[in-house]
Amino acid sequence: MKKLLLAMVAPMLLAGCTPRIEIAASKEPITINMNVKIEHEIHIKVDKDVENLLKSRSDLF
Repeated sequence: MKKLLLAMVAPMLLAGCTPRIEIAASKEPITINMNVKIEHEIHIKVDKDVENLLKSRSDLF
């Protein structure tokens, strides 16, 4: 009789020990800090005539 009672009660007790997983959204917004340094170089190839013009007229650029 005790074995039968134990066999009936044990699954109920073990069912209460199952882990509970809960997924909830954050109440605060997600902040992503991006520290990015961008460096660029521009190379211009010009004809000799244009190069001479740029040298003689430095006020163009």
